[in-house]
Amino acid sequence: MKLPERIRGLRQERLSSLRPLGEFFDHQRISRPQDTNEAFQRITYNTRHFSGNYAVVIACLAVYGLLTSPILLVAIFFLVGGFWAINRFAPEPMQVGEHVVTQKSLYTGLFVIGLPLLWWASPVALFFWLVGSSAFLVLGHAAFIEPPVSSEYTGVETV
Repeated sequence: MKLPERIRGLRQERLSSLRPLGEFFDHQRISRPQDTNEAFQRITYNTRHFSGNYAVVIACLAVYGLLTSPILLVAIFFLVGGFWAINRFAPEPMQVGEHVVTQKSLYTGLFVIGLPLLWWASPVALFFWLVGSSAFLVLGHAAFIEPPVSSEYTGVETV
């Protein structure tokens, strides 16, 4: 299975499991769990029940994080654009003055400029911010939203 097909399948699977916003933001079902066991049960149920919604929340946080880090965007566009331009316009060695410029030398130049720029943009900080903020939002929501009464009977079979 090719990557675009996997992405389409994953997107269709996640979007089909989206719950309505009225159910996701139901303020009447918000309550503090009585103990850690109840919080863990709520988190277990709600992360499965609202998995599509949580994926959208995490994607929105990732987009927000990228948009608020312009240096990281420049670094990513520089590296991706550089790869694209080298593959598109310089597949064969070319003569520039007395020097022969090869793809290898172009990639070396791209890495010499692009990797320090990427390091300076600190993608690791964005990654840890994304992990922390999404864990806080997802686990907080999942712990404080009461599962419906029907969730207690999901494992019970009728005869």
